[in-house]
Amino acid sequence: MNKKSLSERDICTKYITPAIQQAGWDVDTQIREEYSLTKGRVIVRGNLHSRRKNRRADYVLFYKPGIPIAVIEAKDNNHKVRDGIQQAIDYGMMLDVPFMFSTNGDSFSFHDRSGTTDQLERMLDLSAFPRPETLWEKYCQWKGITNKQDPIITQDYHDDGRGKAPRYYQLNAINKTIEAIAKGNNRILLVMATGTGKTYTAFQIIWRLWKSRTKKRILYLADRNILIDQTMVNDFKPFGQVMAKITPKTKVIEKEEVIELNSALNEQNKKINTSYEIYMALYQAITGPEEHQKVYKQLSPDFFDLIIVDECHRGSAAEDSAWREILEYFSSATQIGMTATPKETKYVSNIHYFGEPVYTYSLKQGIEDGFLAPYKVIRIDFDKDLTGWRLEKGMKDKFGKEIMDRIYNQRDYDRELVIEERTQLVAKKITEYLEKTNRFDKTIVFCENIDHASRIRQALINENADLVLEDERYIMQITGDNNEGKAQLDNFIDPEVKYPVVVTTSKLMTTGVDAQTCKLIVLDRRIQSMTEFKQIIGRGTRINEDYDKFFFTIMDFKKATELFADPDFDGDPVQIYEPGPKDDPVPPPNTDEIGTDIPEDEWESTDTYGEGEGGEEEERIKYVVNGIEVNIVAERVQYMGPDGKLITESIKDFTRKNIKKEFATMDEFLRSWKSAEHKAAIIDEMEEHGIPLNVVAEEVGRDYAPFDIICHVAYDQPPLTRKERAENVKKRNYFAKYSAKARAVLEALLDKYADGGLENLEDTTVLRIDPFNKLGTPVELINEFGGKDKFEKAIHELEDEFYKSA
Repeated sequence: MNKKSLSERDICTKYITPAIQQAGWDVDTQIREEYSLTKGRVIVRGNLHSRRKNRRADYVLFYKPGIPIAVIEAKDNNHKVRDGIQQAIDYGMMLDVPFMFSTNGDSFSFHDRSGTTDQLERMLDLSAFPRPETLWEKYCQWKGITNKQDPIITQDYHDDGRGKAPRYYQLNAINKTIEAIAKGNNRILLVMATGTGKTYTAFQIIWRLWKSRTKKRILYLADRNILIDQTMVNDFKPFGQVMAKITPKTKVIEKEEVIELNSALNEQNKKINTSYEIYMALYQAITGPEEHQKVYKQLSPDFFDLIIVDECHRGSAAEDSAWREILEYFSSATQIGMTATPKETKYVSNIHYFGEPVYTYSLKQGIEDGFLAPYKVIRIDFDKDLTGWRLEKGMKDKFGKEIMDRIYNQRDYDRELVIEERTQLVAKKITEYLEKTNRFDKTIVFCENIDHASRIRQALINENADLVLEDERYIMQITGDNNEGKAQLDNFIDPEVKYPVVVTTSKLMTTGVDAQTCKLIVLDRRIQSMTEFKQIIGRGTRINEDYDKFFFTIMDFKKATELFADPDFDGDPVQIYEPGPKDDPVPPPNTDEIGTDIPEDEWESTDTYGEGEGGEEEERIKYVVNGIEVNIVAERVQYMGPDGKLITESIKDFTRKNIKKEFATMDEFLRSWKSAEHKAAIIDEMEEHGIPLNVVAEEVGRDYAPFDIICHVAYDQPPLTRKERAENVKKRNYFAKYSAKARAVLEALLDKYADGGLENLEDTTVLRIDPFNKLGTPVELINEFGGKDKFEKAIHELEDEFYKSA
């Protein structure tokens, strides 16, 4: 057998896997092939999207399921042994493992960053691959784990039997937390961006600690009933009857099933039942200003072994906050804080209590990996917001109230002063955007307070009367004081429920609301806290491919998105758009960049927000005026490129620039194209470099093949449609040298290509479909050309004919 002729997969099957197994690795529990690490970043252009390729390791070796310790990158035998080592190191750094290998089937290049040997990198024979016990011993030394068989370290993860497993960053968060506890660290902070699965991560941490009996009684603290209920019926469901909520008995509806949650609180005497092992609690429900409200004091200070505070930014990290009071009472317990935003203000931070995070997975990284949705921003400025408004002499408000004579500006609107025309214009711009995109895209409008949410709701209803008449739930107010609206919150976040579509809110939905299909977030509220800003952005960062949710839009009326300029913000928008008064509300793909720097002390706030179940602010005395002309001054959009930098040119200009980085001249491109064994590989490589030809085709034309799109956009060549190129081939009578059946196959391929129903001539799976299946089986049709090699040669020659005029 000629080793050079084998594919990479053949090399894996025949040489690499046997070498690993021979070293004692179990193929079922320790060896994972083609292990996916990322989903592939979503690239947004205008209102279209594409995905970059996901990152996937050829092999990841696990000492036990959930504990990766080594990465192997495989290459075919035409590569050198070391050719994959840098790729293996990249993957190893992502997985936080110390051992990386590269191989072409001849031997291994071994990169060992454990610090347990003199050589950082060396060569190994195929027969000398290290045994699991050898690498585990070195791994524990590298991690500083003194007892490598500690049950807390080796305890299995929970396996639901349905194939759900932690993503790579969740594994990192879980393992780093477990390792920190094994080393005696009892104050731990995990920072994970909204939408990255903090609750599932917490469940796996608790599961391993509980199953190993390292921690026997556990308290999970949150600040909203909906967070507790969702957690109990979803991620924490495997705990079953050992889990209870420290509140009176409640029922929840989950997918039309009524579920009664266990209660650990006796309804008659208000005593806590101490027979459970996993306790779920709303911290407002177990503490209060009066001593008799501090229910947690029924338990001894050493009752809990472990306490996890979900969304620990809520309620502030201040020393007098509610959860700090509880944690200090149970100070002997191991305590874990989980948040997307560890820093609340420059003066008060979760880090002050828990210490530096043991692991951070940022919004920026989540977007880069393709697990979180990127977003674009539409900024809309009103003249009265920028220049302010001053009343005319003797003017009274709508209700006859004397108005204090001063200049009112954006800081005052909807708090001290209401301009009704401004409210109506906001509703009009939101409606225009939805009309241009999809009127049934889930939308959250964040307002200054409850009164403002009510007025925006009314203005939106008047703008969308047709859909409201079809169903009153099309637009709803969901605020802390509105029971009817709060009752619809579950329906809003359920992707399968149509209504409500547009909701107005103030504080209630800033955090903990998993709105998977929310595509539009509207900010008509001044936000001065980076914590609150990140939490609001997090309402839209979920990706839901089943419902075509790959990115979302933020419509900003009060300059809240200027916080993107702050260095503490870690996930820039893909686009910022500021349209003029007569511009389309939907951003075009060619827009200009804007960048604004804000001093830190202008947005930092020491205020605690959202303390209660609703977390709404108190109403202030306001003046209400009307008859004031309000105009749009500017609107703008920007979007982010694959390198994280803001793109200011059009999609065609962006594509031209990046193609020319690869191929400076058209001659260079043609040489590469014509010499390429597989044309699809060039297209795939361009997609991987953030050049989305399918998106460019929306502008250039869907009738053109990638070849013509590239030549036209990058080198100003007049493009030919697929049909025109196919007709040119037919005129040359190119098929005369083939048999009748072979001719029929090539002509059918050409017709398919001309009609746009076949993107890749090299894809032999097309031979299974009509009209090819009427000519014979794929094997019969390939044999008509004299075998697979000659069939592939015929396809390559056909492609050469196809592009001969270029």
